Amino acid sequence: MSKIGLLARIEAKPEFADQVEALLRGALELARAEDLTLTWFAFKESPTVFGIFDTFEDEEGRTAHLNGKIAAALMEIAPTMLAVAPDIRTVDLLAAKLP
Repeated sequence: MSKIGLLARIEAKPEFADQVEALLRGALELARAEDLTLTWFAFKESPTVFGIFDTFEDEEGRTAHLNGKIAAALMEIAPTMLAVAPDIRTVDLLAAKLP
């Protein structure tokens, strides 16, 4: 059961938006490899604004994800491809409907 999550807002520089989108699409395989990440969603709000929402059973899973390959990839591209540092927020889940 998902109890906690992360919500990240990622704003790309216009000239790097396609590359940031490709990175997020490719990160799906990395998320699938994380046993403690229960759900993982990458989304697009506008041509340059993207986001990630993921859920975990406990703090161990959230911490493992924050120290994982997806976060490392975002931090690596941040100085050159992102307009601002990723805005990553912790959330507590109140209710969920999943298939």
